[in-house]
Amino acid sequence: MIEKKYKIGFTVGTFDLFHIGHLNLLRQAKEYCSHLIVGVHTDEWVMYCKKRPTVIPFQERTDIVAAIRYVDEVVKNESYSKLEAWGKYHFDAAFIGDDWKGTDTWNKIETQLREIGCDVIYLPYTQGISTTELRKRIQDASVQK
Repeated sequence: MIEKKYKIGFTVGTFDLFHIGHLNLLRQAKEYCSHLIVGVHTDEWVMYCKKRPTVIPFQERTDIVAAIRYVDEVVKNESYSKLEAWGKYHFDAAFIGDDWKGTDTWNKIETQLREIGCDVIYLPYTQGISTTELRKRIQDASVQK
């Protein structure tokens, strides 16, 4: 067995309309760590931040994520703050898609986490798929009927 670089890893997402991009993120994150904690945004958090409801309710999204073999622990997430999450879970690495690399938001998060000895790992974003794209496909399909 290959030794993992990190003991505890953390990633977070809404995971609505679970798709291959979500699976790729979780699979790749697990390659780096022995224990992967995944935060799932609550319905209220998504409505507040994204100004739209989820399609799949929080408990069902949580159950789906928990069933993925790469995931060791699922936690409720209601905050933007990765420092707050680190305070609860003490992860060694935070994982995020590389589409966020170089953004003001993640430059700040990366600096904050590095100051406490936590690495940020940018994983390859799966091109051509997103929950927004799936919503559009579903809408387009329903209009064509």
